[in-house]
Amino acid sequence: MASPMQDEYVATLRAARAQGAHALDEPAGKTILEAAGIRVPRSVVVKAGEDVRAAAATLQAPLVLKLVAEGVSHKSDVGGVRLNLRSPDEAASTARELAATLRSRGIEPQAWLVEEMAPRGTEVVVGGTMDPEFGPLVMVGLGGIFVEVLRDVAFRICPITRSDARDMLQELKGSALLHGARGGEAANVDAIVDVLMRVGGECGLLMRGEGELAEIDINPLIVSPAAAVAVDARFILNANT
Repeated sequence: MASPMQDEYVATLRAARAQGAHALDEPAGKTILEAAGIRVPRSVVVKAGEDVRAAAATLQAPLVLKLVAEGVSHKSDVGGVRLNLRSPDEAASTARELAATLRSRGIEPQAWLVEEMAPRGTEVVVGGTMDPEFGPLVMVGLGGIFVEVLRDVAFRICPITRSDARDMLQELKGSALLHGARGGEAANVDAIVDVLMRVGGECGLLMRGEGELAEIDINPLIVSPAAAVAVDARFILNANT
């Protein structure tokens, strides 16, 4: 029997598809991640025209400001992300400036996602896709140049076990970076395994979203010695009716 959380998750995906959406917006995606037990930054959503300063004052600086707009899934490509904002006043002024710039390019902000910056750590990518032959596949890779240029990633057919998750991490060419190579801080490997299980395990988001999802992309997952925090999340919906 489906759990209440699962019912809400699948209902969210189905409702978005019924409305013709291609993807969930970032706040909706992060709500799903948090409900699944994956850590996300503390944040607040401010609708267009509302007081960004007052909302930002409820959070701990430094802050991140992100655009929420229909049809814009890659916010950085349109200049819709600002980092290291040091105060609520700076967040509010940045929102005004960004809104004017975006509107001049034909992009109308629907809302702003204001969130606390995650602690520094190793960038990891966790995601998955629905393969027409094998069904849900979960993926992990190191972020930055490792995934963008070297394509240093590992895949498994879902559902995976914790042993599978650890094997995936060991397969990565840059796996030594997770253990503090070249004097860097070691990442919390157990936290990465936990995220992989919550995405690709037997009760993971990919398995439960089969038929509704096309893709999940958590990029980056910032992994410190203490924890793993999902800084950005995309849920691409199944386009088939």
